[in-house]
Amino acid sequence: MRALISAFFRGLSQLSDPRTRSVVWVSIGWSTVIFIATWVAIWFILKVTTFIAIGWLEVIFDFVSGFGAIFLAWFLFPPVVIAVGGLLLERVVDAVEARHYPDQELAAGQKFSDAMIGTLALLGKAVGLNLLCLPLLLVPFLFPFVYYPLNGYLLSREYFEVVATRRMNGPDARRLRAKKQTSLTIIGAVYAFMLTIPLVNLLTPVIATAAMVHLFERWREKSSNGNGLPSTDTQTTTPTEVSS
Repeated sequence: MRALISAFFRGLSQLSDPRTRSVVWVSIGWSTVIFIATWVAIWFILKVTTFIAIGWLEVIFDFVSGFGAIFLAWFLFPPVVIAVGGLLLERVVDAVEARHYPDQELAAGQKFSDAMIGTLALLGKAVGLNLLCLPLLLVPFLFPFVYYPLNGYLLSREYFEVVATRRMNGPDARRLRAKKQTSLTIIGAVYAFMLTIPLVNLLTPVIATAAMVHLFERWREKSSNGNGLPSTDTQTTTPTEVSS
């Protein structure tokens, strides 16, 4: 737990790095656009669909649907940000590695086509799982016990893969992820909670990615000493090969 807390605060401190600030503004811009676009799309669908034939009830429904659209946009915000983050956040990883791990070789990074394929696959899985769990999520006392662990798992998996695929091959990354899955889900649930807090959610992807770099380097060092996992390999596989 101490490692998770330490990584979080080191990720938070990364916001002061000049190399990270431009990514922060890009992340804020994209996150804002995503939320507004999602809200408008949901509101439009509810607006043009006639659910109640009685005129005055339909007017009331249209008014209420505006608030419902905001809730659904807020509900779908984390999985969408998870997917989009994979396309934007390698620059954060570069900045963290340059600042804290300058002796490492420059990682190759992802090809845009591979990142896009992984992003679309993850987006479909994230939205699908959240919608599948929607009946449980509508029960107030069940919501935090379903929503945050589910999206925590998806978040931690995405950010782990963004970092790990730069330094490990597929089998090694899968083994390390499986070994640390409990810790990953815990810290991912924290980030899922942060994504539901207005304004904080705009900074969360950058903080989460920076923190994951520190966790990964700590775990990789321990694993290389105990299990023979490589400690200096650059990326030899695509992100989709890491996904199980």
